[in-house]
Amino acid sequence: MSSQFLELLLAAVGPERPWAGVSAQAEYRPAAGDKVFPPSYPRDKSQEQENPLADSPYLAEEHWVDGEQRWVVVLDQVPSQANRVETALLEARDEGRIRLPLFELTTPTSRGPVRITSLEMPHRFADAYLRDSQIDGVRFAKTEVGQKIRSVTVRDVRALFEYSPESLLFGGWDSHRKGHQTRFARAYSSSIVGLDPRLGRRQGGRMDPVNLTGAVKDSTKDDWEFMIPGEKKAKTKGEKLSERGHGNIAPNPAHGGVSITGARRAGWLSMAALARLRFGDAPVEAVRLARATLAALALAGDRLAFGGPSVWLRSGCDLIHTGQRLVFEGEGRAREEISLGAGEAIEAFHELRERTAKAGITMSQETIALEPVPALAKAIEYSVAKSDEPGE
Repeated sequence: MSSQFLELLLAAVGPERPWAGVSAQAEYRPAAGDKVFPPSYPRDKSQEQENPLADSPYLAEEHWVDGEQRWVVVLDQVPSQANRVETALLEARDEGRIRLPLFELTTPTSRGPVRITSLEMPHRFADAYLRDSQIDGVRFAKTEVGQKIRSVTVRDVRALFEYSPESLLFGGWDSHRKGHQTRFARAYSSSIVGLDPRLGRRQGGRMDPVNLTGAVKDSTKDDWEFMIPGEKKAKTKGEKLSERGHGNIAPNPAHGGVSITGARRAGWLSMAALARLRFGDAPVEAVRLARATLAALALAGDRLAFGGPSVWLRSGCDLIHTGQRLVFEGEGRAREEISLGAGEAIEAFHELRERTAKAGITMSQETIALEPVPALAKAIEYSVAKSDEPGE
């Protein structure tokens, strides 16, 4: 583990705070050709006509890039990037590489057990899956750990540090609670954009190997009956062979991705945001170590998710690194670039967590088993079972 990294991190959360934060910068090229497929959104007819993606389901913006104003296409937004970091942390925890607290809701269904963890719950500490779970038959909010989390305030975040540190890094808001709605802004953010987008085109279709033609008497039944073209109902909705996945489908216009000259990722871990976290009456040194522990956890997640040779965002959007940097950024032009791998960041996190515990603030390593309340269990079973129905 790099002693330089630890020294920089501890200084960054110290009383003089010489560093504003840590930036994670990366450049990429598309893995295949120059085309990528961004996420699609409902078309915005109000987009200005000079927008190169105005007639598409993609999101384009003008950014300052290397001192120039250029069009970019959004490839991955901040919430999605946070989810990728959480997924990477969960995988590392499941593999035994990192020791983290975890809530784990499991329930049997007709298609096998379903597992949902706190590193997958959309609203983190304030998520409905936690709210509608129970421990040994006791509703979560009435358990000891549930009461600790429900009583957390911006003046004392020790309960979240102990059981849900990801909430302090990626943000959370108890919006469904009446009255006391605790909210935490994200301290870590990241996004990826593609440069100089040009709209692509494609035609989507399907070729049947024997060019089946005809119709189906009832496409919802597995034991369906074939109908000769021209017979009654042969062309009514729901009776075409295509409803069973047979026959040719003529090519139709489909959104065709975009060509880009490259892609950029901009990540940021804010020391100012960490400095706003309060830990009640904990000793000053314990607070400092707790903030450093959270910073190390954020960077460990960043390296696990984005430190490899490539990043896969979705089908048709596989990006290869052409350069990446982690930089402590200070006032003016003060910069300190570091080299940090996932293993080193995890080791630093483990060391800082232990030092923090000795100083008086503890982070759990426990897996807390949950089960859904009966109503949620029924909802999960219905959602899982309906995927077996025809047409799903």
